[in-house]
Amino acid sequence: MILLALLLQVVDSLPPKPPAPPAAWLSLIGAYASDHDTLYVIEDGGVLVALVRSAAPQPLAQVSDSVFALAGRGVDHGEVVFRRGEIAMGGVARRRLQLGPADGGQLRLQPVRSVAQLLRADRRLRPPAESGAFLAADLVEPARLDTTIHLDIRYATTNNFLGSVFYSSPRAFMQRPAAQAVARASRVLRPLGYGLLIHDAYRPWYVTKVFWDATPTESRWLVANPARGSKHNRGAAVDITLYDLATGAPVEMPSTYDEATVRAESGYPGGTSRQRWHRALLRRVLEAEGFTVNPSEWWHFDYRDWQRYQILNVRFEDIK
Repeated sequence: MILLALLLQVVDSLPPKPPAPPAAWLSLIGAYASDHDTLYVIEDGGVLVALVRSAAPQPLAQVSDSVFALAGRGVDHGEVVFRRGEIAMGGVARRRLQLGPADGGQLRLQPVRSVAQLLRADRRLRPPAESGAFLAADLVEPARLDTTIHLDIRYATTNNFLGSVFYSSPRAFMQRPAAQAVARASRVLRPLGYGLLIHDAYRPWYVTKVFWDATPTESRWLVANPARGSKHNRGAAVDITLYDLATGAPVEMPSTYDEATVRAESGYPGGTSRQRWHRALLRRVLEAEGFTVNPSEWWHFDYRDWQRYQILNVRFEDIK
């Protein structure tokens, strides 16, 4: 009965799943910048929309393959022309911004220090001392609680933002209450045709230290400061998305995973209706189970009791 109530709550709180937009529109959807502002072309409710954050959305009516008109104004008074790499609107030309990796894969940074050397050095360090009464660590694998939970652990491969292997095995651990909450969310999603795909969960502290030491100073906002540790270090955070149960394929979201752009924000207005619908579904199901989304990363969710757990530095191979 509780599961049914949660399912009804999720379904009732979301509009119906939007259809996919015309394929030809996908090359037009994106961000376009001038010297003064950034314009976003999004798909919303089956219509292309021009959106500048300080102005009202402007629906676009298609005239030809690359020419649109501002709805209600006609092509003579509101022509919008898409050219290769830019958009011309209202007499202003804006260049298309490359948000995220061009091939849709993993965004990369060039490490400023050797990751292999840092792994050897940082593995010997101790995490920052903490005081207080903490719950005993009890790390379990959500995928063992629900076999429909799939894994794509990027840090056990070179397919991550630093292009190096950090974990000895492709496993995901969480503190037991958090793992059980993920499993419950998975059961709610199953009747809707979706499963959960985990990219990362518990992260030993020394890996966070390597991230910090290898990341360029100007990009360190992307990673947790090891002096404070992270919620991943406590086993109370998860990087997660949806996959289609019928095909096994990850669903489309407004950005790729670990993407350091505006598209990664949990409230980013761009992309397609279907992408934003998927993002909202993931968020509502996990929030109902006690998680909170990171405003800068739609895929990152923190469990409500994270502060009750201590920073851990246990290697994967030492977890029983």
